[in-house]
Amino acid sequence: MGFTFLSVFFLLLTTASPLRDYPKDLCLSAAQGRGRSSNGTGIRLPLHHVNGPCSPVNYPPVRFEDTVRQDEARVRYLLSRLSGTRSFPQPDAFGVPVESGGKVGTGNFVVGVGLGTPAKDYVMIADTGSTFTWLQCQPCTQYCHAQAGPVYDPSSSSTYASVSCGDDACTGLQEATLNPSGCSSQNKCEYEASYGDRSLSIGFVSRDTLSVGSESLPGFLYGCGQLNQGLFGQTAGIIGLSRDKYSLFAQLGSKYGNVFSYCLPTPSSTGTLSFGAGVDDQSAYQFTPMRSSSRDQSLYFLQLTGISVAGESLPVSTAEYTRQPTLIDSGTVITRLPDTVYAALRDAFVKQTAGYPKAQAFSLLDTCLQAKAKDVAVPEVVMHFEGGSELKLEAWNVLMDVGDGQSCLAFAGTSMSEGVAIIGNRQQQKTTVVYDVSNSRIGFANGGCS
Repeated sequence: MGFTFLSVFFLLLTTASPLRDYPKDLCLSAAQGRGRSSNGTGIRLPLHHVNGPCSPVNYPPVRFEDTVRQDEARVRYLLSRLSGTRSFPQPDAFGVPVESGGKVGTGNFVVGVGLGTPAKDYVMIADTGSTFTWLQCQPCTQYCHAQAGPVYDPSSSSTYASVSCGDDACTGLQEATLNPSGCSSQNKCEYEASYGDRSLSIGFVSRDTLSVGSESLPGFLYGCGQLNQGLFGQTAGIIGLSRDKYSLFAQLGSKYGNVFSYCLPTPSSTGTLSFGAGVDDQSAYQFTPMRSSSRDQSLYFLQLTGISVAGESLPVSTAEYTRQPTLIDSGTVITRLPDTVYAALRDAFVKQTAGYPKAQAFSLLDTCLQAKAKDVAVPEVVMHFEGGSELKLEAWNVLMDVGDGQSCLAFAGTSMSEGVAIIGNRQQQKTTVVYDVSNSRIGFANGGCS
């Protein structure tokens, strides 16, 4: 039968995970809470920071410098998609090691889903910047890394089916995987999914019954990975939450009103991933129009129009914010701003924290203090969006510890010619973000993580 999702939780809670004194009953309660929301109109799943107290793939924390390097690789990859080049880094381009099954960085959040008949549960990375869902798959003819729980075996599922080369899902796959599909000698459709840190998954395009919470989705399209290399940790694979028709969100969308939301947790909390219009009180949100980019229709955009620090707007013209739509991404850690905007934010932050000793720059973070974040009176930072909505940042979202008693402003500038701003997950953590694709809007609400 293999481990169930609860079994994986319990095994790691009792033997492998440093829980930092987090109550075990709360972790088990979070695992048991997956399923329908209380109003019966949607699905609510526990979402965990990869280093969180209840994470089923908990590791010792990744070195911060490695996180920054991984994050920079992801940003360059996203910008290459928007520039139309879709270039992939060469080995050592960013000093990011590709270690099969290596630790995933702090940009990753994990969730449990079921696959097959009878269903078995798998721990997956949830990512708004990815379209195609894939997981490691027996017989792993080339390579599968060690994962929490069993590797999916299609021969044990009565509802598994491979996709033929002539199927529309095969011929139209390139936008989802960013690579052309292939065809095996057995007429099975082949996929290759590539990522910005040189991670990849190669295997067969397949269909099976997906179990999300208490709901089942027959004929779910996904990848059955036979070669999986990169920074996926002990997860089984990746869940794509983008707008492309082959993502998990799109395949669930029509049943749940084309709406999903999440509260990204910190390493000391748990969060949620929800599908359905009724899973949250939408009157609690501040909405801004959802924008699109002709360069990549699958990603999520909105329009940043201003930033204020300690109640004062940055002395930057609106045009500096609005040259390009702003990308919002769950997998990028540190928010990137156009250089002129970042310089104004940095100057305002330095003015407000003038009483603290300065520290040397840390990698791409150039504004640092010789003090831990908890000991700093961090000024209020508010991000303003089209339509008047706001994202009010807590001290946690603004300043981050980098080690040796130092903390740094959790923003960076981008000198890329595109000038695309990216709202990263550090600034989203502890806030519920809703993606209402039906009404073409994105909303923010305070709280939502426990």
